[in-house]
Amino acid sequence: MNWASWTTSGVFAGAGGVSTAEVGIVTGDLTVHTTWSDEQAAVAVQFSGSSDWFTMAGSPVPCFSEEESRTFHQTVVEAVRAGAGAMVPPPQGTPATAPPSIA
Repeated sequence: MNWASWTTSGVFAGAGGVSTAEVGIVTGDLTVHTTWSDEQAAVAVQFSGSSDWFTMAGSPVPCFSEEESRTFHQTVVEAVRAGAGAMVPPPQGTPATAPPSIA
């Protein structure tokens, strides 16, 4: 099994913060952590210096390579900086919503 992880600390959430599964919106100085394994990327955030991690809303997402997951982590960091209730963005090349089904 292949896996990789990335952590970026000192990421200040933009206005409106980041949406999490456990506690809703978090704001302030955050650490962002992405773990890639089994072709999925899982993202968690924590208040910098804290021990509690919160799953970022929308996590995990499909991610098919280590290289793609590294790029994805940077995209997540940028989304956190943008704030506005940020959720995990879909990986590049993945539509944000499923296309309508053809009946």
